[in-house]
Amino acid sequence: MANTSDISRGLIIKIDGSLYKIVEFGENKTARAAAKVWAKLKGVDNNRSIEQTWNSGDTIYPIRVERKDFQFLYKDDSGYNFMDNETFEQIVAQENLIDAPQFLKDGQQVSVLINTESDSPMSIELPDKIVLKVTYSEPGMKGDTATRTLKPATVETGATVMVPLFVNEGELIRVNTKTGDYVERVKE
Repeated sequence: MANTSDISRGLIIKIDGSLYKIVEFGENKTARAAAKVWAKLKGVDNNRSIEQTWNSGDTIYPIRVERKDFQFLYKDDSGYNFMDNETFEQIVAQENLIDAPQFLKDGQQVSVLINTESDSPMSIELPDKIVLKVTYSEPGMKGDTATRTLKPATVETGATVMVPLFVNEGELIRVNTKTGDYVERVKE
């Protein structure tokens, strides 16, 4: 068993039968009372965010997880299909496990967190930044560059990204998958 001194950012623990990932944590020390450890937690198997406080030295229940590289294959009625890059084993995941499903394209490399107790996927993360091709965008007007004006552009996955006026149809752009924002234009 682990105790509160083992808490770290990114650790996944079990509380009341649900799994939570530690987003932020800290310790409150007072002169008279025992130290308290607090943490902000984000649900892995539910989309809840909670705050939890323990006395220093209390027992916590960490879950052993493994991070593996998978490749996105396709989406069908049963869900999103991924293939393990080492064993070529395939898994099916539902949309709620994927952090940015609108940016998934065929052959995309993703990182899958797997619960080693149940061998089931817990979450699927795309790389922080990916390169996508703009499939549709209105042409930008010359002279409209005094301010940072943005226009909607549809990328190859079907998602809409706000891009600067100089980005045209057929160009490659880098997109931040965490925020969905345009980062930069990419040379082919």
